[in-house]
Amino acid sequence: MLSHWLFWIGALFGVIFLRYLLFSGGYHYLLRLRLRERLRHRIFHYEVGAGAQVQREIWRSAVVSLIFAVFGIAVLFLWQEGYTRLYLSLDSGRDVWWLVAGPVLFLLIQETYYYWVHRWMHRPGIYERVHRWHHESIETTAWTAFSFHPLEALLQAVFLPLSVLLIPMHALAFLTLLAVMTLSATINHAGVEVFPASWGRLPLLRGLIGATHHDVHHKQARYNFGLYFTFWDKWMGTESPRFTQRFRRYTDPDELPSH
Repeated sequence: MLSHWLFWIGALFGVIFLRYLLFSGGYHYLLRLRLRERLRHRIFHYEVGAGAQVQREIWRSAVVSLIFAVFGIAVLFLWQEGYTRLYLSLDSGRDVWWLVAGPVLFLLIQETYYYWVHRWMHRPGIYERVHRWHHESIETTAWTAFSFHPLEALLQAVFLPLSVLLIPMHALAFLTLLAVMTLSATINHAGVEVFPASWGRLPLLRGLIGATHHDVHHKQARYNFGLYFTFWDKWMGTESPRFTQRFRRYTDPDELPSH
């Protein structure tokens, strides 16, 4: 029985780590090499020297992927035992309603959980033991997305089994959310702002967190703790007062001088 679960943990680790390599590597290749000239004014910094940081990030991400795999198999076990609120059918209006409401509720609850855990991880004594590894990448890359200390990975991963115990979600919607989490982490750490300037003028879209917002956090750790959305940072006064100006700097090169 143990060998059975170890096999599936190993298999899921391969899937998660390969997905990380494909997302991060593909994003890095596309933006840094193929679109470098077109997006030159949107790049916060250029290549990190000697590749040592990237190698460190990939090794740490491998460990994190293994931890995520363990919790992923925990979700599968809970589902098989009938403990989760995941479902496969769309036989009723309730199933269809939760097809949309489930992911929305998941993202809002995860945002709240992450924001407050993230702020806690910045407390003296906690930061050094749990979160410092991630902030060693001051100039982030697409590979920074999964570069955490194992304790931080545990804090992030535990949300998944808790969420499927509480939130009704279609299984495919849940799997889609896992891909969204990886894509969002990659975008936010890649050091290239891909959101257009127009998003900063639209009420809903300007509440999304992109590379500029999170890059500020890696350089000024007392600001910008959010994961997907800015509402907690705005409500708690932890959003950088210079964020809007900095976003315009990288998305409207004619409005403000470039760096």
